[in-house]
Amino acid sequence: MNQLCLFSSGLELANLLVTSDLLQRSWEEISEIHKQTSTTPCVSYKVYENRPNGTIIAFASSNRDTLNLVQTLGRDFVSSEELKGVFGFVGTNANPSFSVHKEAVTVFSSLLNEFTLLKAQYRNSSPLIITGHSLGGSIASLFTLWLLDDMPPNATKRPLCITFGSPLLGDKSFQQAVSERPTWNSSFLHLVSSQDPCPQLFIAPYNGVAAGSTSQTRLYEPFGTFLFCAEEGCACFEEPESTLELLKAMGSKFVGNQNPQNSLCFTDYRVILENLKHKSICKGISQLDGSIMDPLLAGIILQLTSIGVETQGDGGVLNSLTTNTVASAKKFSLRKRNVFDPNKKLNDRKVDMAYLEWYKKVAEDEGGYYDSYKNGQSGSRDEIRSRDEIIKRHRILTQYWKKMVSEVQKMPQEVGVSLRRRWLYSGTNYRRIVEPLDIADYYRKGHRDYITQKRSKHYILLEQWFNEAKPFQVVSERNRACSLIEDSCFWAHVEEAIISCDILNDGQSSPEDQRSSKENLSRFENCVMDMIKKYEVSPEIFLPQSSFMKWWRMYSKIARKSVGSSPLIEFMKKDYRNYA
Repeated sequence: MNQLCLFSSGLELANLLVTSDLLQRSWEEISEIHKQTSTTPCVSYKVYENRPNGTIIAFASSNRDTLNLVQTLGRDFVSSEELKGVFGFVGTNANPSFSVHKEAVTVFSSLLNEFTLLKAQYRNSSPLIITGHSLGGSIASLFTLWLLDDMPPNATKRPLCITFGSPLLGDKSFQQAVSERPTWNSSFLHLVSSQDPCPQLFIAPYNGVAAGSTSQTRLYEPFGTFLFCAEEGCACFEEPESTLELLKAMGSKFVGNQNPQNSLCFTDYRVILENLKHKSICKGISQLDGSIMDPLLAGIILQLTSIGVETQGDGGVLNSLTTNTVASAKKFSLRKRNVFDPNKKLNDRKVDMAYLEWYKKVAEDEGGYYDSYKNGQSGSRDEIRSRDEIIKRHRILTQYWKKMVSEVQKMPQEVGVSLRRRWLYSGTNYRRIVEPLDIADYYRKGHRDYITQKRSKHYILLEQWFNEAKPFQVVSERNRACSLIEDSCFWAHVEEAIISCDILNDGQSSPEDQRSSKENLSRFENCVMDMIKKYEVSPEIFLPQSSFMKWWRMYSKIARKSVGSSPLIEFMKKDYRNYA
């Protein structure tokens, strides 16, 4: 049968679980807790070890218990400021503030000591399934997040959380913070029955917000993958806005009931799961009206129809749910296509770096890499073409690394640190070979103070991260010159030193400018000598046409009058030609 794969990662997860017996086993463990605890606390849990599918930790709460708790304590949020002790880790640079269902956090906190022992005992179990029903599903989700935070970002084995009829857990910022970690978001599968009102408890009109409201503040939002089940079949969605629209549509049948408690009878997912085994998550496109040509629209209509949701209004016109779902799915699909994949694009950028490295090699006859680029405004057609190619590669690399740094800044600290350590070598090489070109462009135009006035933030952060990683690097002492100058701002210091020499030589500068220039030259001289001793500069700085040698010729005349002798002066007299 022709299959239409929408929302691929969520669909793959759902298909995998439906074709295995893991969903049935998870519900069996939850059902066992229900049978054993007639007078239960609001949420009970039990660990099932040595199951064929691994270790299962199940959390159970009846629908009636969930409703009673919600009626007693409300559907209020608790803010991230109050959650710092336990769940503050969820916040990211892009979404530092978020809110979570207050009662779920209250229940979790009341069992924190027990959960701490549970976490310590099973954090390394694999495979590990966390499952829960109703409010127990909310607790299962919180416990899974707690486990995920304790795992390294590159961990290949993570817990899987499966919930049945669970209410939504947090607001839009919470959903976005979880979704920023793709490996977290893909760890959650939420089953929702069309007969179970519990998942709709925090959706309009139950949540106190008028139906049809477009306000994005203080509303509950879904995260993870949702598997919607009805007698007609099932459908899988992972796009939050589409999921929310569908939850509203499925919950509309409960709205007319003035007393929701009458609707919250126990929903047994066993029958639903048995039915799932004989249904396909995606139906064949051949069942559709031939007038529907958009494959995305066709797929959504199939998914909605498969769970008994009406997709057309009077006169065969697509209803608002269908059009809203399609619009949300298209936005989600576009965002997925535009997801920044640093590892994939990093390989492409190696080609651009190769062009710059070639240019650096052939530029030695023209005063070196920096000065060749700075002064190369004219020449033969081939030279101009080569320069245009370098400018193009320069632009591509800068756009990539600015995007890379920006994306890492948005990530949670532990994820960002892990990622940037993996590409730190490439980022450092980029900074050392590309930033000199920016410096050349800047000083060619007659500007001053590049470091304080013009230096891009992404260079600053790349250098900062490199320095922070130094304690973790094993670096042997260098005994020969480097090919790339380690300080990517070296040529900016050279240009400022040339300007200082000009100030001392013009005879018209103020005493204050003269004093400041002498101090600048003294600092630069000491800095250069230190870099030479550590072999941190390239031999190209000693090429006769280089800006450094231009500075040296100016400074040596000044130094004879004021300095006399110094380590750099002695080195330049005897040894610089042998520097390699």
